[in-house]
Amino acid sequence: MNDITIDKTGWKKYRFDEMVQNISERVEPSQTDLDVYVGLEHIDPDSLHIKRHGHPSDVEGTKLRFYKGDIIFGRRRAYQRKTALATTDGICSAHAMVLRAKEDVIDPLFLPFLFHSKSFIDMAITISVGGLSPTINWKDIAKQEFLLPPKAKQKRLAELLWAADEVVEKEKREREKMEEYRKLAFEQLTSKQANAKLSDCLIVSKKKSKAPHSFDKYIGLEHIESGAYTTTQYGNPQDVLADSSIFKKGDLLYSKLRPYLDKCIIADFDGICSTEIIVYNTNPITSKEYIINVLHSKAFLDYIVDKSFGTKMPRVSHELVADYHFYLPPKEKQDEIMTIIGNIKTQEFKLSEQIALSQQIKQELIDKIF
Repeated sequence: MNDITIDKTGWKKYRFDEMVQNISERVEPSQTDLDVYVGLEHIDPDSLHIKRHGHPSDVEGTKLRFYKGDIIFGRRRAYQRKTALATTDGICSAHAMVLRAKEDVIDPLFLPFLFHSKSFIDMAITISVGGLSPTINWKDIAKQEFLLPPKAKQKRLAELLWAADEVVEKEKREREKMEEYRKLAFEQLTSKQANAKLSDCLIVSKKKSKAPHSFDKYIGLEHIESGAYTTTQYGNPQDVLADSSIFKKGDLLYSKLRPYLDKCIIADFDGICSTEIIVYNTNPITSKEYIINVLHSKAFLDYIVDKSFGTKMPRVSHELVADYHFYLPPKEKQDEIMTIIGNIKTQEFKLSEQIALSQQIKQELIDKIF
């Protein structure tokens, strides 16, 4: 890709508000007959596809109405690169902007890729305001300028970009199949009679840090992807004014807020985290890898979602997590099971490497255009 050049002769600069319309139609979740709610937690970084969503009954407070074909742009924490194309009608978080292409200036299928370009993200970060949750205001982004090709060339470039996107999505679907196979394998290997509770294995860490924090890394719920086993994302502890929990590399971090989002990781580094995250260690006769697979299992998710309390922002407690019954074999058997699971994860890793390469090629193309 590095040797490809794009002739930008005849391209023209436009202000952002000349390219898109900011749709600010307000909706009360309790007063809509729409079935789809999209929060920023439902949008994956660097993906234009909305693969999951909630229901308006899950949330309260004024939201934004979007229509099929609109763009949902995560204006809060723009560095997370969360922008997606709506394929249905619905409502979304007010921490997003709903944008619609002005078709006399920009092709609606060309526009979405702008939001994932490095130049756009760098600009978005620069104009964001606020500390812990930097946010973009319409008046600030409206006056930004972008170089666009003529409409006919936009159409051809959009076809190229969507073809590159489909390569990435196809590879992701293959990885998802492998993930499902791994989960099924773990379920089959551990389908014996329950003989333990998580309280037999988990040790809660109660170490706290008060602001100003003397740590290098902060993990909030926004830094953990649903279903992930680890994370490389983190924030700046200096922006965190509230008390936080201290964790060490190798600790289990489990989100007790909205447990249906399935957020539980093993930390790869030391740091502090939101108090909405429970920090766990395990006793010496329990494999952390075995336990995190239990916590990500369908059986546990069904259990913990059923036990959660609170309507709009359901949560769980350590006591509810600890009371879960499951099959716990001897340590050596746990290790044998995790060896089998690890072999499957190796195949997942290879697929992830291929996805990363395809994503890199797509990203280089986007950045050359924008």
